[in-house]
Amino acid sequence: MKIRQNARHFASRKALELPVVSDIVKDKLVSMHTDIFLKKADEARREERRERLDAFFDATMDTYLTALQEGAPEAEAREITHVQANFDFYNHGWTEMMEFPVDELGDHYDRYETFFERHGISIDDPLGEFAPAAGIPDAPSTPEKLEEPEHPYAEGGFADDVYVEGPDGEVRVGGWEEPDEVDVSRAPGVDEDAEA
Repeated sequence: MKIRQNARHFASRKALELPVVSDIVKDKLVSMHTDIFLKKADEARREERRERLDAFFDATMDTYLTALQEGAPEAEAREITHVQANFDFYNHGWTEMMEFPVDELGDHYDRYETFFERHGISIDDPLGEFAPAAGIPDAPSTPEKLEEPEHPYAEGGFADDVYVEGPDGEVRVGGWEEPDEVDVSRAPGVDEDAEA
């Protein structure tokens, strides 16, 4: 998958590991991700998906932190959460929201199979052990879209590794090294002008 990475991503990572600030940043990141993906959805379907996406992205923040704690670089830990989201989009037939084509689902699963198996994550169960005990809200599916999937926001051909576009537009495999000094105030929610 191709993702972006900049100083704000590293600031978010640090902020999510801090007491008090982590709750603010987590709420902001969840809201931002929900809004970003809802903009890709058909306008008539957006609000019926909001509650599920909020809960889903909230759970993936725990996935992200666990992946980091288990030694994944920032870009890989974040990509894991995006793969989870794409599994859920696929399961609901929300192909217009997908970031990679349907035929690359298995490839993305295979790359993180060890992590996914360890935490009970599968294409059919995208949250695995990170699902809240009470579950997350459901939203109407559009399974008919799976018959001839259209995914205008998907970028194919990046299933063999994590490809990271930096602030200068350069794309490299694996991402950038975390800077020695990270300004946590750049994390979304800490400074209202910051964006992920």
